[in-house]
Amino acid sequence: MKVLVTGFEPFGGDAVNSSGEAVTALAARWTGPDELVTAVLPVEFDQVRSADGLLLRLLDEHAPDVVLAVGLAAGVTQVRVEQVAINLMDARIPDNGGTQPVDAPVADGGPDARFTTLPAKAAVAAVRAAGIPAGVTYSAGTYVCNAAFYALQHALAERPGVLSGFVHVPRTTEEVGGDATASALSDGGEPHLPLESLVSALEIVVRTALATARGEAVEPAGVAGTLH
Repeated sequence: MKVLVTGFEPFGGDAVNSSGEAVTALAARWTGPDELVTAVLPVEFDQVRSADGLLLRLLDEHAPDVVLAVGLAAGVTQVRVEQVAINLMDARIPDNGGTQPVDAPVADGGPDARFTTLPAKAAVAAVRAAGIPAGVTYSAGTYVCNAAFYALQHALAERPGVLSGFVHVPRTTEEVGGDATASALSDGGEPHLPLESLVSALEIVVRTALATARGEAVEPAGVAGTLH
């Protein structure tokens, strides 16, 4: 099977983006047997939502069986497997191309929301079993990450059988200069996880999706609702 995993370049004045770093590191350590294609996307609305943007061109070029888009959520304390994307762009800051949409749809005429087709609960359970903080969450925001998630699910709605979705990751311990042996909050700084933990989490999510696609695993019916 073929897997596409994307991260993002730095934005908002940051020198690095943990999502892009983690995806690049995942590509370096991937052992197969399934084919892995990775890319680091520009943090630009048009590059993730338009037909000639990089994200949708990658879908057409590679026809993957599993797609995982990854983005940075600064301030979070866990790997977040997102459940739902909304058809709304409301940018708090301009993207890297200078675009700042306000109350605009990601896809004209699209439904208000699109849901992940990844086995979100199974993936979170597997990541937690590896000792990495993780959770299913229900808001991907209204910036480029959500736009990428919505555009991805919208484009793949006509391609049944493709499992796809979005994962948010915190900053890396290496970026914030935190204690790699400490929990995400115990050293008093910005929440973080070691890069190795982020890479392992992404690989677990991908392999859980592949197992589900092959009929070797199923999404559990357990509770994953949250207040935030």
